[in-house]
Amino acid sequence: MDYPPKVRALLEKAKADRGDAVRVKARGETYEGVLMPHTSFSGEDILTIKLGSGYNIGIALEDVQAGEVTAKHTPHAVDRTLPPPSQAKPTIAVLGTGGTIASYVDYRTGAVHPAVTAEELVFSVPELLDVCNVKARVIYSIYSEDLKPENWQNLAREAAAELNAGASGVLIPHGTDTLHFTTAALSFMLRDLTGPVVVVGSQRSSDRPSSDAASNLLCGARVATSDLGEVVGVMHAETSDSYDWIHRGTKVRKMHSSRRDAFRAMNATPLGQVRPEGPVEFTEPVQPRARGPTKADAKLDLDVALVHFYPGMRPAVLENCLRDAHGVVLAGTGLGYTAHDLIPAIHRATRLGIPVVMTTQTLQGRVSLRVYDTGRDLLKAGVISGEDMLPEVAYVKLMWVLGHTRDPADIAQAMVSNVAGEINPRIGLDEFSD
Repeated sequence: MDYPPKVRALLEKAKADRGDAVRVKARGETYEGVLMPHTSFSGEDILTIKLGSGYNIGIALEDVQAGEVTAKHTPHAVDRTLPPPSQAKPTIAVLGTGGTIASYVDYRTGAVHPAVTAEELVFSVPELLDVCNVKARVIYSIYSEDLKPENWQNLAREAAAELNAGASGVLIPHGTDTLHFTTAALSFMLRDLTGPVVVVGSQRSSDRPSSDAASNLLCGARVATSDLGEVVGVMHAETSDSYDWIHRGTKVRKMHSSRRDAFRAMNATPLGQVRPEGPVEFTEPVQPRARGPTKADAKLDLDVALVHFYPGMRPAVLENCLRDAHGVVLAGTGLGYTAHDLIPAIHRATRLGIPVVMTTQTLQGRVSLRVYDTGRDLLKAGVISGEDMLPEVAYVKLMWVLGHTRDPADIAQAMVSNVAGEINPRIGLDEFSD
């Protein structure tokens, strides 16, 4: 986007253009950095420069006392050709989906760009090539909230194809907001994994000094070469770059909007940890690589709803959700409860063959429908216990189960059977994370 007239006039006077190194004096303070492009989010009278710290600063034109160019931006070609594979290193397939992690900084201008080619994706963290050979493709370049179940199905097929073509593992850079939905979906759909499928994200963009993108990608690459036959999420274990946790795909959840250590294993402990420089250390039993071939069992019923109960929810609201769905997961209170006046609507749905699975909004702990009268009434109404599954995991699992059967007894049995580590038969105090 071109600069607004007022900004352009100031830049022409200083003979400055985007990408140039500039020194700006405003309100008695001096700022040095790289002149950034104008965006639709910038004010018409705001000059934006990227400081040496990596952060952008906006300066009102009325505050500018002087400005000069300290170094002109000189465009030059950058070689982003992947080197030939080395027989001494394993090969992992990198399947880009978008999100904060799939971006790179153009250090000539300081701007951040989405990685839209395989080469850009890899060279956002060139140290990956020290760990393994990389076979990279961009499958999607969209925000994670725009990913649909159809995208999960395609991603499962692509991951299976890469493993069956000889990849040691699959690394999937992914937006963090719905990362745990994708790891759960892949956990159910991928069977007989001949290598790890590792989903990684970044809480901070790569232009920020606090970015966790490079560290998470490097940790994820190391896990992708390990003896593991599961879908996992690999994210920061603490706010520093010391190490990442390895989370089972059906037990991981984002628990903070912006912290670098936002991801936690819920009702379980992490499978292990890994440092950017290595090694991979598993502290819990894991599924090793299978002989294969890897299968993508990607049948899903897309007409499943996830509904959160709230005090005052009218029966008509729930009835509308039940009417339009082939199955519903309820996130109830405490041990898995709803208001009594919703139970008749639930009973009518289950009599019509619409499965209703109960989970808990507390996230940690197990649904127990036999403790109080409300729970026993819900059981009589045909509700299926979600055990200790997260609501999001139960939602994905019900999609997968309904993709294979519509028999009520089979559905109920499948939902309480452990398929991909989603149900922990015993939860101790160690599984309660703070």
